[in-house]
Amino acid sequence: MKDWYKGFPGVFPWGGAIAFGRQRFFEAGEIRLAILSLLGEGPKHGYQLMKEMSDRSGGTYRASAGSVYPTLQQLEDEGLVQAEMQSGRRVYRLTEAGRSELASDPEGVHRIWERAGQCEDWGRPESIAIFPWVGALVQASVRAASRGHAERVRKILDKAKDELEQL
Repeated sequence: MKDWYKGFPGVFPWGGAIAFGRQRFFEAGEIRLAILSLLGEGPKHGYQLMKEMSDRSGGTYRASAGSVYPTLQQLEDEGLVQAEMQSGRRVYRLTEAGRSELASDPEGVHRIWERAGQCEDWGRPESIAIFPWVGALVQASVRAASRGHAERVRKILDKAKDELEQL
């Protein structure tokens, strides 16, 4: 039952259901690739990396220090990034090995940022403001469907979806 939402492609672009618990935004190894990608655009410190990941997903994904800094340390240990102190902060930049690693998976980089872009609208305040109504609609739909009106519920929801898409 945990992965019920996977049968609804396009509903949750990152593959998770925000209303029903925290899901992983990045697949295995993707945060590493995302960080390499961002550093490929220029040197950054950890907070800049976290902020940029949040910005690119419209706030839907909020990177934590607990995921970013250990990944940066691992990348540094592997010789893919190099850190130096600037204005009291550790600023990271790609090494030649890091550039090679990044260049080895351009499709992966594209996939990460495309998914982040699809999430952009989910994190906007005006989007979040309608969640209580969406939740109430889901609840009413499930109740009606469980009373034997599933086909009628589908028709009503299809019509509502079509009207909303025209806005």
